[in-house]
Amino acid sequence: MIKIIQTEKHTFEVELCGGDAARNLVKTLPQEISMSRWGDEFYGTLNEKVDSGADRLQDVFEIGDVALWPAGNALCIFFGPTPASSGSEPKMASPGALLGRIKGDATVLRDCGRSLKKVRILP
Repeated sequence: MIKIIQTEKHTFEVELCGGDAARNLVKTLPQEISMSRWGDEFYGTLNEKVDSGADRLQDVFEIGDVALWPAGNALCIFFGPTPASSGSEPKMASPGALLGRIKGDATVLRDCGRSLKKVRILP
């Protein structure tokens, strides 16, 4: 379990999956990043390189999923379709590794504007 905190208004607990990428992310915590919006996805470059290891990479995710985008060493939070989506499912620009899932309603992020400043990722 990790916590992602944007402001006092939004704190999300993320239940991590048991993969290499999730374990490798936890080793780099805590981190503070800024995130930009791409459709209904926030993404931000991590301060330290996180290896996806032997995890299966995929490009289609579910609302509430949190993933690692290895091509940009970025943390991604999905709360709806992205410009790459062909339907209502979130889709990455290129394959990434699932890290875990937000506990609660990720769609509240739709009201957060174009960017998130000082996003804290805590163990």
